[in-house]
Amino acid sequence: MATRPRSPFRWGRLVLFAVLLAGAGITILPFLFMISTSLKTLAETLTRISPSPFSPDFWPRTPQWSNYRDAWKVASFGIFFKNSVIIAVTTMVETVVISALSAYAFSKIRFAGREILFTILLSTLIIPETVYLIPNVIIVSSFGWMNTLAGLTLPFVASAFFIFLLRQFFNQVPNELLEVSRIDGAGHLRSFRSVMLPLSKAPLFTVAFLSFIGSWNALQWPLVVTQGSKWRPLTVGLTMFITEAGPEMQLRMAGAVIAIAPVILLYFVAQKQFTEAITRSGIKA
Repeated sequence: MATRPRSPFRWGRLVLFAVLLAGAGITILPFLFMISTSLKTLAETLTRISPSPFSPDFWPRTPQWSNYRDAWKVASFGIFFKNSVIIAVTTMVETVVISALSAYAFSKIRFAGREILFTILLSTLIIPETVYLIPNVIIVSSFGWMNTLAGLTLPFVASAFFIFLLRQFFNQVPNELLEVSRIDGAGHLRSFRSVMLPLSKAPLFTVAFLSFIGSWNALQWPLVVTQGSKWRPLTVGLTMFITEAGPEMQLRMAGAVIAIAPVILLYFVAQKQFTEAITRSGIKA
């Protein structure tokens, strides 16, 4: 009876694991530094500095949780945080609706010039966002949308990438499912609502997540179209606070933690749907 040969030790897998572990450590190190600094006193930020998380000087002796309260009050983060939530949620809803309807039209509705229009839409992805800045400012200003919610959200709700992402997924849905609903007398809108949407929860969740993150992290556009604190988001407030806080590094880092905390929490909640959507969307095709 032949003995089964022993599987050789896979050095390649070990090296890959070591490289990934090192990359993860390098990636997470700035976040650890930010959190540890946000919990230090002003004196500790000046005297106890170390780039290594294994050093005692990297961590605070006694966590100063009051730094977050001080940063929230001094920088008026309450107003900016509320503005960011409203802007990000509004942008997310508008983007999901427009992207889903557009993707359905390009995928399941046959009309003259469909492929040409879709090619033109995809060609806009190669244009840098900075090129759109001045034309968008002129358009928003002509409509009287400066320093308004409409001016902060509407120019970016039609995303070529999100339309492409959803179209790739919709192409995988068999046309027979839609034809069955048509036999029952359903039109395109009803077929989209009753057939396509229930099957597209993962990619729609991904579009919602990415659009929310993009709006939450936006800085250049809010700086241009907002005047005063009425509609300024958290990114603009954090930028102003970093300048005003001066040498108080612990408050600046506390403000940065406040700004990124919702994004990190949202990702932990959405990572399963996000991974599933990327796997099933057919982007690689």
